[in-house]
Amino acid sequence: MSDALSLLQQRHSAPSRQLGEPAPDPATLRTLLEAAIRVPDHGKLVPFRLITLRGAAKLKFGAQLAERAIRRHPELPESKREKERRRYTFAPLVVAVIARLDHDSGVPEIEQKLCAGNVAYNILLGAYALGFGAQWLTGWAAYDPEVATLLGLAANECVIGFVHLGTPQTDIPDRDRPALGDVLSEWQG
Repeated sequence: MSDALSLLQQRHSAPSRQLGEPAPDPATLRTLLEAAIRVPDHGKLVPFRLITLRGAAKLKFGAQLAERAIRRHPELPESKREKERRRYTFAPLVVAVIARLDHDSGVPEIEQKLCAGNVAYNILLGAYALGFGAQWLTGWAAYDPEVATLLGLAANECVIGFVHLGTPQTDIPDRDRPALGDVLSEWQG
């Protein structure tokens, strides 16, 4: 079996709270992201862009998201408030994958979003191939207009996901996967 198929059969997400240093160094990250943006792109629109969050800026972003979460839901129990406060303190690097939609294009919006989603997935695959851990998260923040403003998104942009990257600090067991027979059928006409 090829190494590439073996990689697909073994890849799994590492929970962001179990990711720590090191993150990919700048040269490795550049190589990873250059590979990740090689995705199917109907119309060659490049309907995506990336924003990296690291260090003090990542922590500041996380703190602002926690404040926003509490403003949105003042009744939030303290345990969930603490979860929001800590969300961006674990993985040393987060890559926000942004869909940049061309509404005047003949390419359906869903295809443009799927293109950006492929970038996020390629980051997961590439990170795993390089020996790092990664988790693609969305949650409320991916859909919140104040978070979009905080990230400086244009009106035609939206968050596809926040990919948390780092080195797993513990062994990460794989989760149960569906049996192929449960999801595969053949159309008979």
